[in-house]
Amino acid sequence: MVSEADCLFCKIVAGEIPAKIVHETDRTLAFRDVNPQAPTHVLVVPKDHYPDAAALAAADHGLADDVLKAAHAVAEQEGVAGSGYRLVFNTGAEAGQTVFHVHGHVLGGRGLTWPPG
Repeated sequence: MVSEADCLFCKIVAGEIPAKIVHETDRTLAFRDVNPQAPTHVLVVPKDHYPDAAALAAADHGLADDVLKAAHAVAEQEGVAGSGYRLVFNTGAEAGQTVFHVHGHVLGGRGLTWPPG
């Protein structure tokens, strides 16, 4: 597994920092956001470290697909797949990315407005 020593999400993947894990595969981990913005707010990360969505797409054939499949599995498990959910990947500081380990936010359980802000 590829990890960064000072990465918060790498530490969660390694079990060094506790998280409320809701879904796991061989290559992905999903856990509840500590600052939820909707009734369902789960982060889906690859277990290997990639700083952002662009790096993930360029670096590992099939892993981005695994992350998307895990996000949909979370939406189904959380009961928001039928009513609708939003999947957000912030890439870069100006887009709002604060943890530089690629992660998708699965948001649902309430009406989500557009544009998102």
